[in-house]
Amino acid sequence: MEKSKRLFIKSKRSFRRRLPPIQSGDRIDYKNMGLISRFISEQGKILSRRVNRLTLKQQRLITIAIKQARILSSLPFLNNEKQFEKSESTARTTTLRKKKYRN
Repeated sequence: MEKSKRLFIKSKRSFRRRLPPIQSGDRIDYKNMGLISRFISEQGKILSRRVNRLTLKQQRLITIAIKQARILSSLPFLNNEKQFEKSESTARTTTLRKKKYRN
């Protein structure tokens, strides 16, 4: 009987409620780059609702604002910084290989 009683006892863990990422006064707009940039990953992808902790309506408005900012060239479609670094390193190795073959 003791085991069955244990199953129904709620755990008394305290949890801290997180603050919503968008305050009531914040306006979701393509011009508000500070707000929009919080919902984009390092690669330039739009983060999911679960990660952002947004409501469905807020996520839709954020997505529309991000797409508008991309079209108006306020935001890049992709973050190419990592690709640029890789292309520099491959360019160096190809020049080194050419020099070896010349000797």
